[in-house]
Amino acid sequence: MFEDLAARGFQIEFHSHAKAILSVDFSDAIGELEAALGALSIPIEEVIGSGGGETKGTQRLRRALAELGWHKVNFTIEKRINGIQRESISHEVDHVRTFPDGRVIALEIEWNNKDPFFDRDLENFKRLHAEGAISVGVIVTRGSSLQDEMVQLVRRFATERALESGEDLGSLGLTPTPRQKADVARRMRAGGATFADAWSVSFVKDKYGAATTHWRKLEDRVHRGVGNPCPLLLIGLPSSIVTFDERLDVGAIAEGEEEQEVLAETTQPLPRPAQP
Repeated sequence: MFEDLAARGFQIEFHSHAKAILSVDFSDAIGELEAALGALSIPIEEVIGSGGGETKGTQRLRRALAELGWHKVNFTIEKRINGIQRESISHEVDHVRTFPDGRVIALEIEWNNKDPFFDRDLENFKRLHAEGAISVGVIVTRGSSLQDEMVQLVRRFATERALESGEDLGSLGLTPTPRQKADVARRMRAGGATFADAWSVSFVKDKYGAATTHWRKLEDRVHRGVGNPCPLLLIGLPSSIVTFDERLDVGAIAEGEEEQEVLAETTQPLPRPAQP
């Protein structure tokens, strides 16, 4: 299960019997995840130029999952007494795969949010599993190799593009904030670093820092029992998905000129389970 992905450096981790459940009941879903993730690549220009919490590569992953039937769903759990609604709680999940007999897998992608989003996802999965709404929860995030090598990847971009000043960044359509400019200047003065070195470290610290969503932050929570006992599949995206051959226009990416709608605004209803 997921052997090809593991061979490419993807981190795959199962908790609370998720491996047994997936292998027996969800072989189709395994194949769909392998296909969508196996086709994923993210040009370095998208890592650097994409704004917000996602690259366009992760948006493409969302689109690929949606095309395979993994749709956004709003779960509503109601408590009624004598037919009168007393309580209603909603849980929205970005990607849900529902099978005709009512079996459900829920999946969230956390590319670059603040790390408390992991608490939200795991607690949602825990509640939905306790109510019998889902069988397994899946979280996809930046893996250890991608997080650890991010500075190296950005430095390679800076070197290949011969970036030596803030003006060079501006020519690519990148506009550092005054605070970022000051941080780069400080690093160059303090340690004699080149502009490429100083900017790479500053950029990654600012955009992909330790307090964002990545593998170690996810593991910390799962090992503390957050989300337990919901069966979980954790997937870490490796550094090997970042590519350097495209030579894309960073400015166009930063300005959102290639932005495409990924998911429909309306959520998909859950089909009723097949009657025996």
